[in-house]
Amino acid sequence: MSNPISVIVNPSAGGGRASKVLVEVERLLQQRGADFTVTETRDLPHARQLAREAAQQGRTAAALGGDGLVGAVAAGCSESGGLLAILPGGRGNDLARVLGISTDPVEAVAIALDGAAGHIDMGDGNGTPFCCIASCGYDSDANRIANEARVPGELSYLYAAVKALISWKQARFTIDIDGESTDMRGFSVIVANSKAYGSGMFIAPDADLHDGLLDVVTIEGKSRLRFLALLPLVFKGRHVNTNGVTVRRGSAVRIEADRPFTVYADGDPLCDLPAVITVRPDACRVMLPSSA
Repeated sequence: MSNPISVIVNPSAGGGRASKVLVEVERLLQQRGADFTVTETRDLPHARQLAREAAQQGRTAAALGGDGLVGAVAAGCSESGGLLAILPGGRGNDLARVLGISTDPVEAVAIALDGAAGHIDMGDGNGTPFCCIASCGYDSDANRIANEARVPGELSYLYAAVKALISWKQARFTIDIDGESTDMRGFSVIVANSKAYGSGMFIAPDADLHDGLLDVVTIEGKSRLRFLALLPLVFKGRHVNTNGVTVRRGSAVRIEADRPFTVYADGDPLCDLPAVITVRPDACRVMLPSSA
């Protein structure tokens, strides 16, 4: 018999999409005769607390929202030995995409109830956990713009990418990976626990949620036009084969820059530079498709 489920929902996620998904999720859970509760979050710390409470009650913590909410619920599960289920209801849903969890509520609910429990790694930035990808530089500006934009759905990422590029000024970064330090001038430093962010941008196509390592992608250069030409390639992960893009791998990454940047992860502010980003192997238990 399936575990009882605590649905933790951010009703405003995805421009209100989560509220619409919730109606269908509740209907499906009722049809299955599931033991479930629904609680709306006040903010991400509250979601983390609700996940801990679910674990204490022996309930699966089901995050219904975007990657930010999923990351907060995953953090609470990691702290308490709880079990995470993902019910995609945000704009990007990139962790669900990488794990093979459908945005179709029927399929997502089936995985939450009948899937196979597995483990995924988590990242950590200056003591704050995250699930997918931490990045800074140009990415800091683009994330901030996307979060402030009134552009609906996935279009907000494209809007933010172009608007951030218009005002971007080259930055100098110092990146230390497991004790080996390099300097770089350019656009972004991306520290990836997972493959994708920004609604299907496979910025780190070889990253693995189960290998205990982080993929560090750096994008160098001065030309905005050349950078813009990279963006379509990112959706297939083909940008990693172009000049100016470097991928390295390690378990501990320190990043400094010549001006202040906020590191964003899972779509939300994570910490400020200088930042130390590490990996927490097998940190979170999560319901996965049975074939995964």
